[in-house]
Amino acid sequence: MDPTEIDTWIFDLDNTLYSASADMHARVDELLRDFVAEFLGVDHKQARVIQKDYFRQHGLTLRGLMIHHGLDPRAYVEYMTRPELYRDMQPDHALAGAIARLPGRKIIYTNAFANHATEVLGRIGMEDHFEAIHDIAAADYLPKPADEAYEALCRQYGVDATRAVMVDDIAKNLEPAAQLGMSTVWMKTNAEWARDIPQAEYIDHVTDDLVAWIEGLLGSY
Repeated sequence: MDPTEIDTWIFDLDNTLYSASADMHARVDELLRDFVAEFLGVDHKQARVIQKDYFRQHGLTLRGLMIHHGLDPRAYVEYMTRPELYRDMQPDHALAGAIARLPGRKIIYTNAFANHATEVLGRIGMEDHFEAIHDIAAADYLPKPADEAYEALCRQYGVDATRAVMVDDIAKNLEPAAQLGMSTVWMKTNAEWARDIPQAEYIDHVTDDLVAWIEGLLGSY
């Protein structure tokens, strides 16, 4: 890949630009369970079943609650916004510097909300590195890897997919990007959803060190 031929770099956020701690994962999972329990008036055991079922069916528990129960997503955002979730995050100067050196524009594409993305980017020192944050609300609550969501992203920002790169920690999220003609980079982690997954043909590059990958790419041109 010649980086000078890339116009747009599209980055996932969570577990791609930073590694969410086990404590953060556990706390978010508990908060989501508690929200489902309160919103639907069920106990924690029932809420957990519903939470996971809607995630499997719809890609996001939030979307399942919206479709089946008419949830106003603003209530979800208000409930899930907790400053303590970010207390362990530190600036990542090495990654911030590497991303800043990439030619072309950069966009965050996340299944989370923009307020979360903004908070994270500020904490890790990348608040000024991205032209836009394309969050789940901007995607009309259609989460990755829905094909229509990627097509809408490209239309909204005028992305030429053949001159774009997408980086994500979830392998299946890269398939629609590849189908559109993007180059794909799998940021492979030790997370449960990344274990024992072979490299599919739609994945062009695999790395567990994004800084090293970017520096190697830039250093070859």
